[in-house]
Amino acid sequence: MAAEYLANGLQSIPLNTPIEFAASMLCTRGNVIHENGTGIFILKGNTNQCYATYKVSYNGNIAITEGGTVTPIAVAIVVNGEPRLTSRAISTPAATEQFNSVTSPATIKVPRGCCFTLAVEYVSGVTDGTTVPTPVIDQINGNLEINRIA
Repeated sequence: MAAEYLANGLQSIPLNTPIEFAASMLCTRGNVIHENGTGIFILKGNTNQCYATYKVSYNGNIAITEGGTVTPIAVAIVVNGEPRLTSRAISTPAATEQFNSVTSPATIKVPRGCCFTLAVEYVSGVTDGTTVPTPVIDQINGNLEINRIA
């Protein structure tokens, strides 16, 4: 089972806010629930095993908006409101409005009978603790693939 969601149009994404997606290829088994034009997905733990396992991958282009401060920027897969920092894809553009391609993968295990929320958010790419992240980034040509693998 695979589902694909697109965010092709230019979106300005504030810090800690999800990217909004439209459906391209829906999940026909009811394992992934999503309302078009939103950034929140629900992964269901429909399984006879202990966990339903999903492989999630986001690919897209991100840039600092015009007039923004040039700092490292990042997106990450967020599960139940918490960013998976191992999925954080950091980009450091040389200038504003310079798009770079990023990829953010994650494997998510949903316990049987439970539901987890999923999103892809703009998160801070700053790692030094002293630099203030730019408040808004641009995202274009985003693609989120959700595969139920077990």
